[in-house]
Amino acid sequence: MIEAILPASVASADAFEDDAGVELFPEEEAVVARAVAGRRRAFATARACARRALAELGLPAVAIGRGERGAPLWPAGVVGSITHCDGYRASAVAWSRDVATVGIDAEPNGPLPEGVLGRIASDGEAAHLSELAAADPSVCWDRLLFCAKEATYKAWFPLAQRWLGFRDATVTVDPEGGGFSVRLLVPGPVTGFTGRWLAGRGLVATGIATADRPE
Repeated sequence: MIEAILPASVASADAFEDDAGVELFPEEEAVVARAVAGRRRAFATARACARRALAELGLPAVAIGRGERGAPLWPAGVVGSITHCDGYRASAVAWSRDVATVGIDAEPNGPLPEGVLGRIASDGEAAHLSELAAADPSVCWDRLLFCAKEATYKAWFPLAQRWLGFRDATVTVDPEGGGFSVRLLVPGPVTGFTGRWLAGRGLVATGIATADRPE
């Protein structure tokens, strides 16, 4: 699924069910040592997806630890991203010589919990979502906005090495072309991103992969 919104320079792998037979490396085991069973299965399947994606780049199976703010620790020369939600796990990776950063996210195609939209969206974004919902109610556009902002953060953090709040970025969705644009409202190494989105199988997914280098 995720491969449909990523360029050919990005390798990806996904899963709609957890694999109970996934073996974790010791440093990965340490991350989920105290996690509940469901969280552990999701983590393990997502790591398995990451190793499958790395194999497409010709790399061997390696541990993918967790760095600052939970960011995956990739092999030297690799950029990537991981996502997991109810019913879906995915990873996308690329050589850093080809792609500057990658950010992916997936969420159930259902409305955000009450009160969340007001915390993540500007008035302009909220108005934009209302227009989108009136034209096509099959997509939960508030959830898609959340998903796009999550992908934005995952693309931003490896470049900036600092936090980015939901209201630190403005997202504009193209409902017909399957794209979205991001304008960053804080100083940093980039001023924005462009990405792609899709909806299907009860999910919304977003992907950012840019070859543009930080200024």
